[in-house]
Amino acid sequence: MDISYILNHLGEERQEYYGAVAPPVFQTTNFCFASVAEMREKLKKELENPFYTRGYNPTTAALRKKLAALEKAEDALVFSSGSAAVAAAVMSVVKEGDHVVCVQKPYSWTSNLITKYLAKYGVTHTFVSGGEEKDFEKAIQSNTKLIYLESPNSLTFEMQDIEAIAKLAKEKNITTIIDNSYNSPLNQNPIEMGIDIVLHSGSKYINGHSDVVCGVACSTKERIMKMFAEEYMTIGSIISPQDAALILRGLRTLELRVNKSADSTKKVAEFLEKHPKIKKLNYPFATNNPQLHLAKKQMKQGGGLLSIEIDAKDEAAVERFCDSLNCFLMATSWGGYESLQFPLCALAASKSFENPLPWNMVRLYIGLENPETLIEDLKQALDKL
Repeated sequence: MDISYILNHLGEERQEYYGAVAPPVFQTTNFCFASVAEMREKLKKELENPFYTRGYNPTTAALRKKLAALEKAEDALVFSSGSAAVAAAVMSVVKEGDHVVCVQKPYSWTSNLITKYLAKYGVTHTFVSGGEEKDFEKAIQSNTKLIYLESPNSLTFEMQDIEAIAKLAKEKNITTIIDNSYNSPLNQNPIEMGIDIVLHSGSKYINGHSDVVCGVACSTKERIMKMFAEEYMTIGSIISPQDAALILRGLRTLELRVNKSADSTKKVAEFLEKHPKIKKLNYPFATNNPQLHLAKKQMKQGGGLLSIEIDAKDEAAVERFCDSLNCFLMATSWGGYESLQFPLCALAASKSFENPLPWNMVRLYIGLENPETLIEDLKQALDKL
């Protein structure tokens, strides 16, 4: 299906909504019925019919259709956060006594879910580097029910051979889940490579305006229906109709934003790769990346995130570099219009997570500003080291 059609028309029943160009916001909790028979029929398929907004809302339904189509999936659910989507997807697969194989250095709250929350309920886990298929083969146990991937992750950008791992998992009847947030649905489609469930932090590229927190799960109708009936409806971590409308607005420019950010990131990466004060550049399409062949095989282009390890004598020098940047806002997250910096040394203040990453690492997100302006800003900050 044509991307421009998905972003601008799919799921928008304009003939039913008085010809409204922008999707209406159905700001209602309840939907009423003319008869008991009608109410009974709607309740039979609550995922597909207006009954109660926790289950179905027309504004959110339009968003679900678009996201499923973008990921080449049969259906999708939208959650109140990326963490909620991860938790619901994982819990829809595992139960007490099961085992999970997960890549090292996943998103911090994914790690918390696996190591702390699921462990309370008798679900065991093994973390693997994931650079080679044999890493997963060695880790699989007789009770392994899930392989969890991030390819690439959003800090150091290690990748896995998605197609090979999906094939291995299917041979052993193991479900696969991947966090595809780094790429957006435009740059990588894991379902086409055999993955069962694809997740996104929709707060990033999908919304793209840094004003809505949300999560997305895409899969077959059967898996989405199961997740809806159990984790989604039970835990109730839904987004509001107003937030769904804001994300629909954000999707209009998804292709423009993702491509602009990717093009600018290439230029910034080329500058950083050659700068004498940069000890290491972490970026899937860096010329010296040992996994460059995998990036070219799986991804249409790089995303807007990269990280650098600065040649600095101490943390104070890293802080001086970060504090000297003018165009990069210091904040977590990414995927919006604004360029961001995230110094990993700041994680020392957090009591929730251990930070196994180098103290001299800074993650950069390249937004929609002129890349030459961003390069000049990085240059003047590096000159102060």
